[in-house]
Amino acid sequence: MCRAYVAAKLLVAGLVMTGLFACSSPTVMQYAKEKPTLDLSEYFNGTIDAYGIFTDRSGEVKKRFTVLLVAQWKVVDGKKVGTLDESFEYSDGTKQKRIWTLTETAPGKFIGRADDVVGDAIGESAGNALNWAYTLALPVDGTIYHVQFNDWMYLVTPKVMINKAKMSKFGIDLGEVTLSFYKR
Repeated sequence: MCRAYVAAKLLVAGLVMTGLFACSSPTVMQYAKEKPTLDLSEYFNGTIDAYGIFTDRSGEVKKRFTVLLVAQWKVVDGKKVGTLDESFEYSDGTKQKRIWTLTETAPGKFIGRADDVVGDAIGESAGNALNWAYTLALPVDGTIYHVQFNDWMYLVTPKVMINKAKMSKFGIDLGEVTLSFYKR
C-alpha cells in the first residue's frame, strides 16, 4: 500500500511538472544562433509589402489584409530611431494607418510606440527572431478593447520575414494574426 501511494504521488508530480513545462513560452535567446541574423534597422528600412490574416480561436479566418510599410531610421542622441509607416487594407475594403516609432535602447532591446498602442511595446531580438509584447487599443463595432499581443517575427531570408501574433484579453486567447513580410 505504501509503495502504491508513493508511486501515485510521483505520477501526479510528474504530470504537474510536464504541464508546467508544456505551458512555458519560448524565449528570444533560443534563436540566438539562427541565421540569417535579424537587424531590425536594416530589414525595416525602405518599402516592405505584407500579407496577413486574422484567425479566431477556432482557427477560422475572419479577416484578410495587406500592408504597405515604408520605414526609415536615423540616429537621435546616439540611439537608432526608426519610423514605420503602415497602411493596412482589409478584405472588407476598410483601411487603417499605424505609424510606429521604434527606439533601440540597447543592442537587441527596443521600445515601440504608436497612437493605438497603450503604453510602450517592449521588444527583444536575437538571431533571426524578434519578440514584441504590447497592448493594442482595438476598435470593434464602435467599441475600443485593450488587447494584449505577443508578437513573434522570424527572418527567413534577407527579404522574407514571417510574423505570428497571439491576441488575448484577461489571459483568454482571442485569436492570431499571421503576416508574411516581403522587402522590396
